[in-house]
Amino acid sequence: MKSTQYSEKVLDHFRKPRNVGTLEGDDVAVGRVGNPVCGDLMEFYVKVKDDRIEDIKFKTFGCGSAIATASMITELAKGKSIDEALKITRQDVADELDGLPPIKMHCSNLAADALRNALNNYRGKKPSETSDTQAGGSKEIAGSNRFMGHGAFTEFTDPSAFKDKRVMVIEDGDRSLNIALELTKVTQRVVYVTASKNLPAGDLSDRVTGSNIKILYESEILEIKGLNTVEKVLIHDLNENEEYELFVDSIILPARK
Repeated sequence: MKSTQYSEKVLDHFRKPRNVGTLEGDDVAVGRVGNPVCGDLMEFYVKVKDDRIEDIKFKTFGCGSAIATASMITELAKGKSIDEALKITRQDVADELDGLPPIKMHCSNLAADALRNALNNYRGKKPSETSDTQAGGSKEIAGSNRFMGHGAFTEFTDPSAFKDKRVMVIEDGDRSLNIALELTKVTQRVVYVTASKNLPAGDLSDRVTGSNIKILYESEILEIKGLNTVEKVLIHDLNENEEYELFVDSIILPARK
């Protein structure tokens, strides 16, 4: 981390992170967000007593900003009631760190979401079941209609619009394989999602597996999330039957039928 890009508080929490580790016990809840395939993963462990956070720990695999934001949010949350802690926002985290570079604001999102996930797990809450119909099939992806044209697309004419962005491509036959390959010309952060265990045999699949495209096998997208544009997706790992969130900038959905 270059000191000219980060505040002293960010550097301090990066170099000496607070509350690193894990917790165990019946009164401990765990929150997990991110995806190790793409380098962003954060786990929060929250111990609750009398509806207050008595102790909190975290583990993260990511950049210095991810470490700093996780460290700071544990300091902000400790001692608060569950309701108070649920109100902590990514902007609160960034403000307490005296700011973050815009490109690193997603790290404060990751920390706030991991904390919220742990607290919701403690209360036994389930992910939202509301959904929109996914373009191109019977599967449903919540938010697909809401974010259409605002980070979610079924087609595009100018690949340069995705330059250096984190782009997810949903399986849609040869069309989606071609799109994923085309996107590698403008960004090195392409994720391909398929419910299958393997890609179909053929030249296109060989080119995809031989590229730097990250493939999420046996996976499906449940929900697209964000404020005014796409910020992340909720993924269902069909093999492990687990759900996790992954930050993305754009998502290419199957073509409308």
